[in-house]
Amino acid sequence: MTNIKRVKIGMASCGLAAGAQVVFDNLKEDLADSNIVVERTGCIGMCFREPLVEIEYNDGHSIIYGDIDGKKSKFLSQKIKNNEIAEELVVYIPGDEKYENDHYHKKQIKIVLRNSGIINPESIVEYIEKNGYKGIKKSFEKGKDWVIEEILKSGLRGRGGAGFPTGLKWKFAGGSKSDMKYIICNADEGDPGAFMDRSVLEGDPHSVLEGMTIAGYAIGANQGYIYVRAEYPLAIIRLEKAIAQAKEEEFLGENILNSGFSFDISLKKGAGAFVCGEETALMRSIEGNRGMPTLKPPFPANSGLWKKPTNINNVETFANVPWIIVNGGDKYASIGTEKSKGTKVFALTGKIKNSGTVEVPMGITLREVIFDVGGGIINDKKFKAVQIGGPSGGCLPASLLDTPVDYDSLNNTGAIMGSGGMVVMDEDSCMVDVAKFFLDFVVEESCGKCTFCRIGNRRMYEILDRITKGKGEMKDLDELEALAYQVKNGSLCGLGQTAPNPVLTSLKYFRDEYIAHIKNKKCPAGVCKALIEFRIDPDKCTGCTLCARNCPVDAISGEVKKTHIIDQSICIKCGKCYTACRFDAVIKE
Repeated sequence: MTNIKRVKIGMASCGLAAGAQVVFDNLKEDLADSNIVVERTGCIGMCFREPLVEIEYNDGHSIIYGDIDGKKSKFLSQKIKNNEIAEELVVYIPGDEKYENDHYHKKQIKIVLRNSGIINPESIVEYIEKNGYKGIKKSFEKGKDWVIEEILKSGLRGRGGAGFPTGLKWKFAGGSKSDMKYIICNADEGDPGAFMDRSVLEGDPHSVLEGMTIAGYAIGANQGYIYVRAEYPLAIIRLEKAIAQAKEEEFLGENILNSGFSFDISLKKGAGAFVCGEETALMRSIEGNRGMPTLKPPFPANSGLWKKPTNINNVETFANVPWIIVNGGDKYASIGTEKSKGTKVFALTGKIKNSGTVEVPMGITLREVIFDVGGGIINDKKFKAVQIGGPSGGCLPASLLDTPVDYDSLNNTGAIMGSGGMVVMDEDSCMVDVAKFFLDFVVEESCGKCTFCRIGNRRMYEILDRITKGKGEMKDLDELEALAYQVKNGSLCGLGQTAPNPVLTSLKYFRDEYIAHIKNKKCPAGVCKALIEFRIDPDKCTGCTLCARNCPVDAISGEVKKTHIIDQSICIKCGKCYTACRFDAVIKE
């Protein structure tokens, strides 16, 4: 038992949602007399196996147990007391190929997520033990110009979606003359299916604070803001604690480490408007105005927050910075491709086995991310598409699985890198319905300033809605494309300019599904309710009455042990009969 250094429980949002608090409380109570430290940590990325418990030993090795609930935690605490391994609960032992989980860990390179799931996110001491705040000390020693050159040398591009060179952005802001400059961290993560920024903020908030401070020093800014979603309460709590700790240790505030440089960080809680992820709308929101985009130029580097020079990067971008400063721009640039350096964090979700956050080198293929790191499709169904880049991204088919994950390659497909959401779809997904879902999202989130975005996206949604209800016409496809390009070319900000991407890519790669909806009045995936019909095969029906008993509207009739019939005029197409039938007698068409 003395060989155990500590026990760590994943206490990020994913872990807590799975029941980690009970696990933490049980282990804390059961091990209270053993002198074993029990502490919280962030998400290690394996959301699909939460709650996770890691036993860290004094010799450096560790064992990670997964799917732990209240009952299993009691069993595990007894094993820990006896210094035994609970073999049946082990999901990963670093270095042991038996538990590599189909390349899940092998193909990842963790820079942004280097501390997430490793340290206690509420402990600045543990962050410092992992080279924390060495970056700011080195920056003070080397000087502002060296810092900017090192970021330029690294090839780091903004991870918020646009992919603009970070060092160049800093250089522009640094060259602007003003009595006041600002650093803003965009943590307004609003893409459906995206949770990369949340994972970093909950698991390693100090890396973001340090990255912002280094950026502030490099461009001559003395005030920073983190614009964070109010829907991320745990991230906010940990950011507030991290800011207080950094001030106490003199890594934030007046005259940091006696350098003569002062920098402070404040939180601004966003109200959940997707458009506020656009940098000019975000700045207007911080100023207390309605979050609506404005024309560029002027660019924020010259006239941003309160018309002062401002540098805006997202969470992932800033989290890279301390590592680059400590380890060198050249080392970072040695990872990835010629034009896309370093790593990229993705949130894997949808019909994928290994859902969670992963960090992979740029240039890895979509196939490797989805099937090696992601473990493939749930229930081993057929892969159909991946939506990459959120509402601004695109739907890519199986024929493009060998596309490298880098900015240029993804742009060439009609999708974009985006901030890192990756929604995987299987054979049961309807691509027309998917396009409709994302259009519905951007219609709701449009600020309404631009006619093309406000009205054009709504017209596209209405066309898609008609198609999914069997009321579409072939001319609708031409109108969809025409509208899409008008919205792209006529919208002011990135939300409107990229909103049509899911429509355009699904039309390009899955046009046959649109045609089936229009000409055959059928949804090949069986998703669009208006185009589905349930009927009972008389040769398979045993008359068990299970379908009738599960029908909520009494649309099924028939005597016991005799063939049943579905009244199509009453059927609401809920599918409960299809699910209930044990003899495959209910057919979905």
